[in-house]
Amino acid sequence: MTSPAGFDRKLLAPLISGAVLNPINSTIISVALVPIGVAFGEPASATAWLISSLYLATAVGQPVVGRLIDTYGPRRLFLPATALVGTAGVIGAVAPNLGVLIVARVILGFGTCAGYPAAMRLIRDESERTGQDSPAFVLTVLAISTQTISVIGPSLGGLLIGLGGWRTTFALNIPIALLAFVLGARRFPRSTPPAGQPSQSEPPTDPQSEPRRSLDLDVLGMGLFAGTGVALLLFLMHPRVQDWYLLTLTVAAAVAFTARELSHARPFIDLRILGGNTPLLVTYMRALLAYVVSYSFLYGYTQWLEHGRGLSASHAGLATLPLFATGIVVSILTGRRTAVRGKLVVAAVAQIVGCVLLLALHSSTALWLLVVVALVFGIPQGLNSLALQNAVYRQANPDDIGASAGLLRTFGYLGAITSSAAQGAFYGHAADTPGLHHLALLLIGVGAAFLLITVFDRSLARSTPAAEPHPGTEPRSEKDTTRA
Repeated sequence: MTSPAGFDRKLLAPLISGAVLNPINSTIISVALVPIGVAFGEPASATAWLISSLYLATAVGQPVVGRLIDTYGPRRLFLPATALVGTAGVIGAVAPNLGVLIVARVILGFGTCAGYPAAMRLIRDESERTGQDSPAFVLTVLAISTQTISVIGPSLGGLLIGLGGWRTTFALNIPIALLAFVLGARRFPRSTPPAGQPSQSEPPTDPQSEPRRSLDLDVLGMGLFAGTGVALLLFLMHPRVQDWYLLTLTVAAAVAFTARELSHARPFIDLRILGGNTPLLVTYMRALLAYVVSYSFLYGYTQWLEHGRGLSASHAGLATLPLFATGIVVSILTGRRTAVRGKLVVAAVAQIVGCVLLLALHSSTALWLLVVVALVFGIPQGLNSLALQNAVYRQANPDDIGASAGLLRTFGYLGAITSSAAQGAFYGHAADTPGLHHLALLLIGVGAAFLLITVFDRSLARSTPAAEPHPGTEPRSEKDTTRA
């Protein structure tokens, strides 16, 4: 069954089931940190690694897996990745100590790397198959699904903890991963040729083309990118003067990565094209700023509800439900509108207003004000995810949509890790009210920067349909000729 525009609707279920694996594991842990710390007798500084370890794995892994998807097709990466998620769920459900839990979160990070890039790759492939831009509802459904599961994560986590303890937040991955695996195995195309490669109906004239494509894979570039990311993220998670060597390693690896990518015939990330695509680079920076605020609220505010306001894990999860409701309504109302600039401006303003409201919170704040705060933050939650996703879809080189989508998530997780570092600096041993207020002041500045670069970004007003040339790219026929 296909939509009027030709998009194969059977792909929606596996697309959604895979794409939600990462956001649900990113947010459900927020209400489990305190119970896990109590269970193992670990301080907040130790349980924070449950957040950072997943972000570290996904921030590095998303663009790498995205490039592999661009090269080999979604199915070959999606199925083993979802199996890895199920395995991590089993490990986490029986983990005897915090160290094993952290290992499970790392495995989860790598396992969830394939879902979102695979979805974006398949949406682009369907557009090329039908000769038409994919319907707006497809990107809208994907965005609503991922942001919905992100917001519902704390509430679901609180419910599961109330029913069966914190281990249920890990065990949840087993049925979800199984569902994603079965749907992917049944409905994903068995061979989705990467851009510039012959389709199944047109076999390659050279029988050695597949091995040659494997040999052309920029493994060294991927390794240098991973080294740069790991060194930088380790420093950002716990910035200290004595860890200056991590910044030195970051710079050295970045220089080597740049030299490698500029000299390789088929680079992991084509820096020449990316460097010439200023709108896409600005979108990545905007994503970083947006997610500093978003994750600070999801984690910092949720922890304050438990420590500063004295709510239980279940009640703290329920207190975030207005965020979920508002985000869904906003996404549905604005999803079919292709304009990006207006959504981002409204989202930036709402983030600033929400951060100002955080300054009014204290240990005996009335419940109605907590609801108002969640409602306000629901507006950018519903707008940012969809707008940023649409911007990347329009601005990225169509041949590199998997890697480009992965980079969007990488910058989002850079924002999350920056948020985690800020919370560590302001909260200390507990998420108290003074710490929340200091965090809010920082977030007001971040939100203002987000607003300014959006207002003055003229490229957003010139956003074009995907069928037209993208910034920083040349027509397909010319590029294919060049690569040949």
